[in-house]
Amino acid sequence: MQSIPVDTSRLGVLRCAVGPEPKIGNFETKEVKKDRDGNTIYTVGVTVRQDRRRVSVIEIAVPGEPKGIVEGTEVRVTGMEAFAWAMGDRHGISFRASAITPVPAASAATAGSAGKGGGA
Repeated sequence: MQSIPVDTSRLGVLRCAVGPEPKIGNFETKEVKKDRDGNTIYTVGVTVRQDRRRVSVIEIAVPGEPKGIVEGTEVRVTGMEAFAWAMGDRHGISFRASAITPVPAASAATAGSAGKGGGA
């Protein structure tokens, strides 16, 4: 599966829509998915809104539990990649990142007053 780097600076303001939840690897056993290093994989629902376009929510997988991320928090996504996938007649795009961190309140206020980043 080929990964495609994502330039998050072009995605406008990113906000947490659904707080971090452990990703389930096996729905029958409820086993939580882990990466190669044994870190639990978490998913975070993030709103994306580019320059006056409709808001979209994407789910981003990240290793380890992101700290300080709650619904409504403006976030910074580091090392984001997209992956195309297909299973039978189903297909889509998945996202993963190396980290998701909260934007400090002072930085968020300054960015929000800049205007053109779009909001969610």
